[in-house]
Amino acid sequence: MSIDLSGRVAIVTGAGGGLGRSHALALARYGARVVVNDMSAAGADAVATEIRAEGGEAIAWICSVTDREAVQAMVTDAVDRWGSIDIVVNNAGILRDRTFAKMDLDDFAAVIDVHLMGSVNVTKAAWPYMREQAYGRVIFTTSSSGLYGNFGQSNYSAAKMALVGLMQTLALEGEKSGIRVNCLAPSAATQMTEGLYSDEALRGLGSDLVSPGVVALSAEDAPTRTILLAGAGAFEQAHVTMTRGVYVGAAPDAAEQVQASWAEISNRSAEQVPASGAAQYNHEVQHPGRIGRGRCCARRGGLKRRGARLLLHGSSSSILFDKVL
Repeated sequence: MSIDLSGRVAIVTGAGGGLGRSHALALARYGARVVVNDMSAAGADAVATEIRAEGGEAIAWICSVTDREAVQAMVTDAVDRWGSIDIVVNNAGILRDRTFAKMDLDDFAAVIDVHLMGSVNVTKAAWPYMREQAYGRVIFTTSSSGLYGNFGQSNYSAAKMALVGLMQTLALEGEKSGIRVNCLAPSAATQMTEGLYSDEALRGLGSDLVSPGVVALSAEDAPTRTILLAGAGAFEQAHVTMTRGVYVGAAPDAAEQVQASWAEISNRSAEQVPASGAAQYNHEVQHPGRIGRGRCCARRGGLKRRGARLLLHGSSSSILFDKVL
């Protein structure tokens, strides 16, 4: 099925190079008008010029995503210039890698400010326009470091996983307004990865191989609440899941039961992808083990009325029936 972004207006942050440049070019090649945002005037101007040279429409906008007034001005200008804002690709980011023990908290805060709050700033500025026009596509850039952890990147990991939570909620809030919100976790050789991995490890991880995922997530029939993984031309999906778990109730040795049940608690055979946070509460209140325990108690009450004596062995689930004959 062909994707056509003609007439759509996109903002790509951190688009003066690397992944952002690839995303901006890819969206333009599918017909989108692109605001190329970056803190580097040379980088943003070069990408916008490249898009126009290929017959597309683009402007450069120089500002930090942490500057709320500048971000609002960027979004307002895009709407005034082209009539809408349809696609936001939150790609801007920085690295301040150190182990948590050695990390300065200012570096921790700086990474949170750019990755998380920068994405919040741009999305918040575009959100009212998307709601009014009943259409929008928002992409947050998460990372395998956030999803799975990575040594020396506690600040980056925290920011990237926070974006997953933001995406999950905005997807729910935006659904009725035709706004679809997703995350992209890219693997690519960019300026941000220089010095982190060997040339051999980065070979084949071109940023252009990730951008088709951005185009697909920007399309009219894009999914929502999806975590798309992309790298080296491969695409996968990550999920935040919930296992069936166990029910121990208010037993005096509940902690010990939890300790003894790790294998069952972590068993993924019946796991689910919750539709929202409420699913956890519903599952726990209606947990099969809890309901089963309730039925057992009901049966126990009936037996008592008939003259039976029940002996509960501690707080275990085994029940011995000593019938009075």
